[in-house]
This record gives sequence, structure tokens and C-alpha cells, in this order.
Amino acid sequence: MTYREADVSRLRTVPFAGRQNKVDPSALAQAPESDRSFHAFLQSLPDLLAARELRAVISHVAAASRARKGVVLLLGGHVVKVGLGPLVARWLERSVVSHVAMNGAAAIHDFELAAFGGTSEDVEAGLADGSFGMVEETGAEMNAAVTAASRDGKGMGEGLADALASRGTLPGDAASILLACRRHRVPVTVHPALGAEIIHQHPSANGAAIGDTGLRDFRRLAGSLPDISDGGAVLNWGSAVMMPEVFLKALSIARNLSGGRPADFLAADFDMIRHYRPRVNVVQRPTKLSGTGYSITGHHELVLPLLVWGVIDALDAG
Repeated sequence: MTYREADVSRLRTVPFAGRQNKVDPSALAQAPESDRSFHAFLQSLPDLLAARELRAVISHVAAASRARKGVVLLLGGHVVKVGLGPLVARWLERSVVSHVAMNGAAAIHDFELAAFGGTSEDVEAGLADGSFGMVEETGAEMNAAVTAASRDGKGMGEGLADALASRGTLPGDAASILLACRRHRVPVTVHPALGAEIIHQHPSANGAAIGDTGLRDFRRLAGSLPDISDGGAVLNWGSAVMMPEVFLKALSIARNLSGGRPADFLAADFDMIRHYRPRVNVVQRPTKLSGTGYSITGHHELVLPLLVWGVIDALDAG
């Protein structure tokens, strides 16, 4: 056996001055100084990778809000469970968001927080004896609201928001996205999956009403999407499957009916890990011909407050 060894003495080197560098002092993080404001903190982040992308999304969403372009939020249940409802409500108050679309889990957590002042049960503890998902008030009130919404020709989101507003006691009013949408007259839609939500376990569940109101909300989302064209945004917060799939189909309807609109918008996915469907169905495919896509990974309870505060800071700065 004969081994050949590379002759490193013949290597060609290049001068540092001729190399293109991705990092220079202007991109580095800044240490805390006398100004400890949130604005100063945001500006102190390094101009690299996810920090750069986060600032790009902040800038785009703020610009879309100023220009009255559509900004659609796609919400998963975990976002509500980790306490971010008040932040969404503030964006609604500031007219940042034009449509909120949530999966069934997000609607349940939001409804429970608003109506009863708590949510997120211990699944393992309740699963052992079959009590998981069996809280009487949640099933009875939400299923009644969905049935009434179907009877009255409303969508599921609209019906749940109306049901909350009609209650005498609302210990979690300030945290509710459903109520904030109703208060600020922003469309809110709920996109259920039969058998995937705890209220479907209850005898009061009405499959026809769930299907009727869920389909109406799907068509309402499709009706809102043209507003994100030419500078708007769609932001997927914490839904790995349901909302990316619903968005892709609603987008196809919108483009079919609106001459290819929406186009040239920003699409960003925020989640704790990278998933196939959000990356492909929200970020990549919809922006392939025009627009910009970002995937920003991190814990919702840390990253999303930075985004919300950043947009408010940008709007206040003018």
C-alpha cells in the first residue's frame, strides 16, 4: 500500500485585504451603556443572522401598518398558552393587524382565559382517568356558541367572540384575542380539525355546525388575503401544521379570484423548531415569484415579545 501526502509547501495563500468578510466591527453587538431603553437594546443586537432578520421583519410590519397594508396573523395554541394574548391585543389596538386566523387550540385557550381566568390543563394527569378535556363549562359554552354561530350565518371566530362579549363576567378580558378583534373590528377566524380539539369530545359538539362555521371562516380568510399584496405581511406564530395548510389553500383561492393577488408580500414563520409545512407552505412557496420569506426560530415567550415591542417602537419613532 502506497500513501500519497499533499505537498502543503506548494499551497497558494491570499492577502487578507483581498478577502470578502461577512463580519466587521459595524455588525457587532453593543454592550449596555447609559441608555437602557428597549429601543437602545434592539439597536444593540448584532447585525447578523436572526437578529438582522428580526429587525427586517419589524421594519416591514411597521411600514405595512403605516401604509395600511394587510398584516395577517396565523396563530397556534401554544402562543396563547404562554401568555402572548395581551401583545396581540396591543397590535390590534394600534391597527397593526388586519386579520387574525387561529387554529382550534388557540381559540380554546383564548376562550378559557377570557371566560374563566385560566387555561392549559395537565394532560397526563387527566388522561389517566379520562378526565382530560372534559371540563363541562368549556365544552358546553363553546359548542353552544358554535351552534348559534352556524344558525345565525356567522363564522366560528365571530361566534365565539360574540359569546364571550355576552357573558356577564370576564376575568381574562384584557388577555383575549377574540374579544380584542371584536372590539377593534378586525376579522377573526377559527380553523378547526374535527376530533383534534377537546370541545369535540363533549356530547354537545355539533359536527354540522363546526363544519359550517369553520368552512365560512376559511372563505373569510381567503377573502382577506388580497390585502397583504404589495407590501403587506403574513406571520405564522407557532402553528406547525393546521394554519400553514389552511393558509396555502386560502392563498390559492385568493389568487384565483383576484388575478394572482396577493403577491410581493413578506412571509415569516416564528416557531421553536423548524417544521416542514411552515417553511414550505408559508415562507417559500408563496414568495417564490415575488416577496420575501423568513424563518426565525426561538421560544415564543422570548422572540415574539421582541417582535411586538419592536414594531410598536418603530411606529412610535415615526
